[in-house]
Amino acid sequence: MKILFSQKYPSNLAPYEVLQKKYGAEIDFIPFFLIEPLSDKEFRAEKINLQDYTAVVFSSRHAIDAYFKLAEEMRFKVPETMKYFCTTEAVAMYLQKHIVYRKRKIFFGDGTPSSIISLVGSKHKDENFLIATSLGSNSEPVTSLFKQAGLRYAEGGFIKSVSQDLSRIDLHSYDMIVLYNPNDVKSLQENFPEFEQKEIKFVSFGKSIVGAMENSGLRIEVKAPTPEATSAAKAIELYLQNK
Repeated sequence: MKILFSQKYPSNLAPYEVLQKKYGAEIDFIPFFLIEPLSDKEFRAEKINLQDYTAVVFSSRHAIDAYFKLAEEMRFKVPETMKYFCTTEAVAMYLQKHIVYRKRKIFFGDGTPSSIISLVGSKHKDENFLIATSLGSNSEPVTSLFKQAGLRYAEGGFIKSVSQDLSRIDLHSYDMIVLYNPNDVKSLQENFPEFEQKEIKFVSFGKSIVGAMENSGLRIEVKAPTPEATSAAKAIELYLQNK
């Protein structure tokens, strides 16, 4: 059994060691795409003036890094009055890399778009929001709520996904391949336009990837997460147990 996980080498190998010990699995970790910040030229093409906004909405650490990188390159001094609305506490805490956390106006939700709207409430409804997004991503779940709430906002792409060169990889040497993100499917198609699944068993991890895989004609053998399997490795372990 040979398994390919389309992600970076993990810091915690314990879940994968179970597959190696119980099933003799050979495991490789190869990211299919990387997240990169936009260049200042790419960002300027969006015609967004950072100084026009009094609040920023972040949903990822990559977007935070890109925002402050671009602000520096464009000689925009981020004011201390800037308000930050983050989808999760982990994203909010990452702001400490760039600002003095305790002195700023930082709010975080529970990971859902609606929680951001709740944070805005009536107290912050007069802010001018900049929603930091990834180029080509679907921001409608967030922007539709901002529109319904009658808030002033604009969305700006700060990061982009870049497909990696996978040409050196023999995908058919793997019995199982785990995909996590629609960009994994995009990269697979770009690298292997004539790809045929044949006997490869695909594992999907996360809701967003399922539609992308099905639309591209990939058969999904294992879907995760589930209540019993909160990780891809655990889902594979349960699948192999029942074979």
